[in-house]
Amino acid sequence: MRERKSSVLWRLARVGPALLVLAAIGCAESRLVRSPPPPIFGLRLAARPAPAAQATFTRTLPRYGEAPALWQPSGAERSWQYIVVHHSATDSGSAARFDAVHRAKGWDELGYHFVIGNGTGSGDGEVEVGGRWFKQKHGAHCKVAGHPEYNDVGIGICLVGNFNETHPSNAQMESLSRLVRYLMGRYDIPLGRVYGHGQLKATDCPGRLFDYADLRRRIGR
Repeated sequence: MRERKSSVLWRLARVGPALLVLAAIGCAESRLVRSPPPPIFGLRLAARPAPAAQATFTRTLPRYGEAPALWQPSGAERSWQYIVVHHSATDSGSAARFDAVHRAKGWDELGYHFVIGNGTGSGDGEVEVGGRWFKQKHGAHCKVAGHPEYNDVGIGICLVGNFNETHPSNAQMESLSRLVRYLMGRYDIPLGRVYGHGQLKATDCPGRLFDYADLRRRIGR
């Protein structure tokens, strides 16, 4: 009996440190899951340049300040601090279609501020401006427990498409990068506060095939 006890104690003495290491790793992983997510890019913008003259909509990347008139609020503006990119997770859609879906859920209106079409319900790369943007109203697109700021001062941009299955079109990425550049410049939003929805909560949105590196290249930062 003593020999068996000694053998068990000897084995525990050898295995014990390993168990402690495993326990420590588990704690570290738990802390990591609960900590705020890292930014996609982690960089800050240089000083904001002076606004340039307004330009009509094109597929080229503009200088800061250039934007269609509908992108530019005419009244008091909200102090926007974040940009959150989404996909619709549908093959087709438009701002009007998503507005109807959101209202059917009991929401007051379309939860996003902007919708970028894929050629189905609206043009490929067409930027549709939602009512929330005209009113400079908080978003309803990124509800995260303990972080109301992602809706309160977060601009929601939704690209039509399911990017778990396909890539965004080139026209969509051009329009997205142009819109993001404009918003970053107008509201002094650093690149480190441009997020994909899945960076802020447990979701695939804006899809596993959404290319963040491509967005950064197109933004030019």
